[in-house]
Amino acid sequence: MMRMLLLIGLLPFLVGTTLHREDVPEKIKWVDFNTGMSLAQSTGKIAMIDCYTEWCGWCKVMDKKTFSDPKIAQKINENFIAIKFNPELPGKYFAGTQDSLTGRQLLMALSNNKPSGYPTFFFFVPQDRKIFQLPGYQDVTQFGEILENMEKYQIERLPK
Repeated sequence: MMRMLLLIGLLPFLVGTTLHREDVPEKIKWVDFNTGMSLAQSTGKIAMIDCYTEWCGWCKVMDKKTFSDPKIAQKINENFIAIKFNPELPGKYFAGTQDSLTGRQLLMALSNNKPSGYPTFFFFVPQDRKIFQLPGYQDVTQFGEILENMEKYQIERLPK
């Protein structure tokens, strides 16, 4: 009898934790630059590069508000390769050459020697090897429209 009462008492907690897992919003699956660029080229997906720093307030707002939105996270995970890139961290980055670049050198290469502050987003379309630069904080609506426009651009470049 005691076991039955214990089981009945624990049942709501077990059901609650199972249901809670299903309600957890999807999170963006971020990768590092070298991995992400390789994946973008092998899969044909657009590389979305989030160029940020640890001290950037708007970068943190972007993470907290825009990137945590379930629809944004789902769209990015399904149709893009999400890359987190902090040019201030030490590392070796490869951007289509045998030689490695520092984070600062890579930032300069991505921005065509015109960095625009943080956050900045770069979109690499592997079909025509084009890079688009988008500076500044973007709310959910703005960033959703940008993702849509990048997808439309890519579709126009796909072979028919």
